[in-house]
Amino acid sequence: GLTAVLLNTSGGVTGGDHFEYDLEAGAGTHLTVTTQACERAYRAMGDVPGRVETSLRVAADATLWWLPQETLLFDGCHLHRHLRCDLATGARALLVEPVCFGRLAMGETRLTGTITDQITLTRDGAPLVHDGWHLSGDITAQMQGAAVGGGAAAMAALILVAPEAEAHLDLVRAHLGADGGASLLAPDVLVMRVLARDGYGLRTRLLPILDHLTGGALPLCWRL
Repeated sequence: GLTAVLLNTSGGVTGGDHFEYDLEAGAGTHLTVTTQACERAYRAMGDVPGRVETSLRVAADATLWWLPQETLLFDGCHLHRHLRCDLATGARALLVEPVCFGRLAMGETRLTGTITDQITLTRDGAPLVHDGWHLSGDITAQMQGAAVGGGAAAMAALILVAPEAEAHLDLVRAHLGADGGASLLAPDVLVMRVLARDGYGLRTRLLPILDHLTGGALPLCWRL
């Protein structure tokens, strides 16, 4: 297969920016897409958001792994992000979107801003998975809610579409612990979300799962 490493030469995303990624795995191929480092959503001036739109297409008997590293939200950020993935019959996909709410290592304890995040997954054009969430205002305070984040400052969503998805469910749940959940929407569709107190805690839970689901072929960028 082929591994593509995305690099944002501007260093991050701020208000008014508009990034579009368009990737396709042709029939019978294996494409892995990751990022060189964490993406950064910087403080935005005014009400104009930064936009990141990603379109993935996976042909018959192809596999696509979308494995970006964490998106780090800065205080005052305004980000709209939408990941769209269309699978042909027989296509496989592994998608992950990790997010860190604020720069805890820099001593920042409060994050304000706006983020809208969506993942839309279809198969032959028919809806398969739709995941969306939105936070605005005092994000740190909202994440304290028991029904929202329970005090978490990092989060990841993961979707696996593969014939063997059901066989991975127990192992994924074992690594998640009490701060996450995983379910089967269909025998070949596994969805997962995990919360953590910080980015290190998120990686502690997420990396063993990604290592398992990729058969130890997680891109080297994740190890640096």
